[in-house]
Amino acid sequence: MSEQQFITQCEQLLASIEDALDESELDVDFQRSGHVVEIEFDNGSKIVVNGQVPMREIWLAAPSGAHHYRQDEAGRWADTRSDEFLSQTLSRCASAQSGQQVILKVE
Repeated sequence: MSEQQFITQCEQLLASIEDALDESELDVDFQRSGHVVEIEFDNGSKIVVNGQVPMREIWLAAPSGAHHYRQDEAGRWADTRSDEFLSQTLSRCASAQSGQQVILKVE
């Protein structure tokens, strides 16, 4: 995948995350700067999702750990170690940090 293709897909993914947060019932603050979305919860904890252009990866950092994602053959962002999809990890981390069940559909 070319750098420009990755940037386009990264931008679409980050916009999808913002849309999912807007549509959710989560009481969070989030902001986007370049290829980074920072999500802050009421308890002060954060999730940061960012595009790593040189690596062609999406990185997610949360109190529970850090994850790196690459697109699989079907175009889904899969964790390079566990094969868990980004939407699953994001939902799991958001649930843990908010104290409520959250399902965020992104990608």
